[in-house]
Amino acid sequence: MPAFVFTTPVRFADVDHAGIVYYPRFFHLFHLAFEELWRSRLGARAYVELLDRDRVGFPAVRAECDYALPLRFGDTIEIELSVARLGRTSITFHYRVFKAAEGETPRALAADGKVVCAVVDLAKFVAVPIPGRIAELIGDLVETPAAT
Repeated sequence: MPAFVFTTPVRFADVDHAGIVYYPRFFHLFHLAFEELWRSRLGARAYVELLDRDRVGFPAVRAECDYALPLRFGDTIEIELSVARLGRTSITFHYRVFKAAEGETPRALAADGKVVCAVVDLAKFVAVPIPGRIAELIGDLVETPAAT
């Protein structure tokens, strides 16, 4: 599966009183990976330019996540971002969060989530077809269907 990978530590602000990542923080981590995707492919101000200059936005319209392993402050995580579905006016981003391998401990899946984003004209806030430039930039991340 082709994926963009963003690596980051779990920060103190991400954990709750139980000492593990507070479940809605995973959606924040998803968005960090989303922003880093644009930064890596278009440059440091890329996402800001998409919003402000091109007036193209990606508001979330559906979000889901399955949790498999607790993460703690200081853990290193790898977030794999791929595209589960490239629709006409929406994109389904797929995020797989792994606790990075450490010493004898292998890399392990901690969370698996999807966020459906509408593609909108921010001036009118209406759905628009995915601009060709955007489709090209993320085309290599589109997941191939599993063989049955």
